[in-house]
Formats: sequence, structure tokens, C-alpha cells
Amino acid sequence: MSTLASAPTGPPSGLSDLGPIAQLRAGRLGRRLPQLYVGLVAYGVSLALMVRGDLGLAPWDVLHSGLIRHLPLTLGQAVVLMSFVVLLLWIPLREMPGLGTISNALVVGLSADATLAVLERPDAMVLRLGLMVGGVVLCGLASAMYIGAQLGRGPRDGLMTGLARRTGGSLRLVRTGIEVAVVLVGLLLGGTLGLGTVLYALAIGPLTQLWLPAWTVRLDR
Repeated sequence: MSTLASAPTGPPSGLSDLGPIAQLRAGRLGRRLPQLYVGLVAYGVSLALMVRGDLGLAPWDVLHSGLIRHLPLTLGQAVVLMSFVVLLLWIPLREMPGLGTISNALVVGLSADATLAVLERPDAMVLRLGLMVGGVVLCGLASAMYIGAQLGRGPRDGLMTGLARRTGGSLRLVRTGIEVAVVLVGLLLGGTLGLGTVLYALAIGPLTQLWLPAWTVRLDR
């Protein structure tokens, strides 16, 4: 199966390392742009589902929840802030940004806050479990959608794919390592950890790797 982790030296299989202008000139924007923004909105919704499930946050949101204990920010605003911080780590990895990179940094946080504004925490445990599992599954699908649109990886996924390409490690191993490190920092800041955190950390890499081939748009060369 072609995945992000299948090419240890070049760009991950099926994905291209293109600059921002070349990404837009590569064609098929009628599919790629909608796929990008649907994926980004879905990603934000998935984070909010886990928050309202209240059984443990996604690893990056453990960090975000820790940050908002010390800064006057909403969860979505913390997502946006950390997105731009993570972009600084792209410099040594030589990851190529694009429209999707900046869009990710803004849209995911806005979508998460919008969903949290209309979705309440249910009392029934079965509903909370459903929100937790649904959030994890939706996040894996959303990741495959916006990465596969090839309009620039999101800040956190660019960090993941860059490390996978530079080290030759699998997507699953690299993603899991990042998530564990982020959780530890978040806990030090007072973030929230739970069953959902463990499920997300273990499942998100395999889920993204599973769905990415189907959502990777072949570009005009």
C-alpha cells in the first residue's frame, strides 16, 4: 500500500514537494480546494467532538488545554497560536508550505470553536463514548483529505511528514512519537489526559495511513 511512509528519501509516495505557486498550478483545483476545506472543517469538528465527549482530549489538545490554563485564549485560539509556533519547526525539515498550510492554521481552530459553541456535553456515557470514538475516526479521515489535496500540509502534519521523510521512519511511528511528546508537555502545563488521548495517539497514524491513498489527488505534471 502506498502511504506517507513508503518513501524514505524522496517525498512520500503519491505526494509531491511543490512550492506554493506550483501547488496551485498543478491542476484539478475543482476537486482539491473543496477537499482541502472540507477536510479542515472536519478536523476542527473532530477535535470538538472529543472535547464534548469529555473522556480525554486529542494529544495536541492536551497541550492546548494546558495553554489556556495560563493564557486568556479559547481552545480554538490556542490551536491557531500553536500552529504558527509549529511552523517554525518546518525550517530545518525543509517542508514546503502552501495555501493549505495557512488555511489549516486558521480554519481548524475556528471550526473547533464554532462546533463547541453549538454542541453540549451529553450526560449519557454511551453518547460520550460515541463522541470520543467518532472524533478519532473523523480526525483520521480529515487528515487524509487535506493532506491528499496537496495544497500544503498543515503545520502539525508537515512536522510529521517531514520527520518521516528525513528519518525514514513509518508514518505511524513518527506520528505516535510526536503525540506522546506533546501529551507530556501538555500535562506539565496542567492539560487534560484520558482514555480518548490514548486511543487517539495509537489510532490516528494507522487511520491516516489507511485512508490517504484514496484521497491523494494525482497532480498534473
